[in-house]
Amino acid sequence: MRLTPAQQAAIRSTVTETFGDAARVWLFGSRVDDDKRGGDIDLLIETKQSDVAVIVRAELDFLAKVKTKLGEQQIDLLIDYPTRQFTPPIFAIARQTGIPL
Repeated sequence: MRLTPAQQAAIRSTVTETFGDAARVWLFGSRVDDDKRGGDIDLLIETKQSDVAVIVRAELDFLAKVKTKLGEQQIDLLIDYPTRQFTPPIFAIARQTGIPL
């Protein structure tokens, strides 16, 4: 995994702070592979929140706070929640190939 322990901790704490204690987060994509270089930080966040407006506010809050902690990094988010009516296949791929943080 190409995230430092400090970066991992910053992501986990920010997920908890913005999405709540029950939220889970996975790192997936190129940052999972130690042999690759560069790349954005791809995250899947699973939340128990069901109100889309609350989720959108949490997403924006998360991005602002985590970028303050990590510096300017390209971060791509997938957010899964119980009331989602359609789940694209990338969500399953992220869970299967990703690493829980």
